[in-house]
Amino acid sequence: MALVAVQTSPFSGYTVNRFSGVQKIQIHRIVCICAQLVARMAAMFTCWLGCCGDGGSGHIPLKEMPTVQLDTHHMGTDVVIVKSGRRICGTGGCLANAPLHQNKSYFEFKIQSTGVWGLGVATQKVNLNQVPMGRDTNSLVLRHDGSVYHNNEEKNRLPANSLPQEGDIVGITYDHVELNLYLNGKNMHCPASGIRGTVYPVVYERCDIVYGSVDDLVLR
Repeated sequence: MALVAVQTSPFSGYTVNRFSGVQKIQIHRIVCICAQLVARMAAMFTCWLGCCGDGGSGHIPLKEMPTVQLDTHHMGTDVVIVKSGRRICGTGGCLANAPLHQNKSYFEFKIQSTGVWGLGVATQKVNLNQVPMGRDTNSLVLRHDGSVYHNNEEKNRLPANSLPQEGDIVGITYDHVELNLYLNGKNMHCPASGIRGTVYPVVYERCDIVYGSVDDLVLR
């Protein structure tokens, strides 16, 4: 059995960590730039209403943006989500709970240690028990070996000298047509396309068997 830890916060990210033979993946900061700008504008407008408005009941109350986290309703059968949607355990994939509706979305993942992982975008029809992803029309993912797959076809590949390593940050932009990859803020000029429909950030990993009891696995 293996373990993956996931953390969400404003802006997106994904982290892989390994300790005591256990694989750990942290996902943090999954959010779109446009969504963050909308949230800031909403906060400024709310402040204006409070400071300059009459405080009456005539204005429309603004709703807070939902917290972006892993969605327990859209995960593999061998995946367990803990820590309020911030950690994923087991083998398989999981979607984020917020779709990418903006004209151009961005999220990023921080790799803490190497392993078998993948990240990208997927529809809700994706098979989250199938690892690696990218085998059907419902997912477009970067795999840990640098290949980008969709519909069981290699769409592109990172240069051999630019594979994500421990401590690297992988960024993804998606404009509903093309997915682009960034490594530590640098455009890798590795576009890929083909997926259609409403998509969500997706992450998966494959855990090797670790001998010992569940009590031996420590979440950090």
